[in-house]
Amino acid sequence: MSKVTSSTLMKFKQEGKKFTALTAYDASFAGAFDSEGIDVLLVGDSMGMVLQGHDDTLPVTIEDIAYHTACVRRGIKRSLLIADMPFMSYATPQQTMDNAAKLMQAGANMVKVEGGHWLLESVKMLTERGIPVCAHLGLTPQSVHVFGGFKVQGRDADNAQRIMDEAKALQAAGAQLLVLECIPAALAKSITEALAIPVIGIGAGADTDGQILVMHDVLGISSGYIPRFSKNYLKQTGEIRSAIRAYIEEVADGSFPAEEHIFN
Repeated sequence: MSKVTSSTLMKFKQEGKKFTALTAYDASFAGAFDSEGIDVLLVGDSMGMVLQGHDDTLPVTIEDIAYHTACVRRGIKRSLLIADMPFMSYATPQQTMDNAAKLMQAGANMVKVEGGHWLLESVKMLTERGIPVCAHLGLTPQSVHVFGGFKVQGRDADNAQRIMDEAKALQAAGAQLLVLECIPAALAKSITEALAIPVIGIGAGADTDGQILVMHDVLGISSGYIPRFSKNYLKQTGEIRSAIRAYIEEVADGSFPAEEHIFN
């Protein structure tokens, strides 16, 4: 199978073909996800919670992400590999450039950053220098203390408009992909239709171009609880590869996310 690139995802969007993404942190799981047909793998700073046992993602370092990115790269052949820029690794444009280069050298195809208008200069600089960018709006976990917890974003008109404006501005700055997390489904639908670039949702309804979940949630092994917007596919299927195939199939046919996974 041919490798997935940003152009592949753009073609999927234009054709109305839904695509899937999962987090991955090692070669073995990444290889299984890749071979079953997951289109995008994210080495997420979610590792702070699901691997390292922290209460949030803030303790994760650029060295952590680079190490796990290299591990995942060795396990895959087809999937597009995105690496998270962790907390305070992109506070200034120069710092962003230096740390993004480390992740690309570790094997990433693209880096992901959380934030809106304040990131425009950095996004523009990265793309001009050959580093593709995935933007991330809505509930941005690195800002959990600003939000006062893990809360749905964009429910009031002003914040909804701000997210829409930031999405358009990030696309104009050069972002090639956008993740929307924990926003009302209607807002995610409007943003997806307004942008030319592909949009991946997590807790953002069924009308985004793709869906992403944390692998530990899909396999039912997250500590604490599984978020409302996720689904334990291992419980449904009883076998890891079958769980991944079920996730892919349900995203493709529109049955996931269902009403119980959606915020209004």
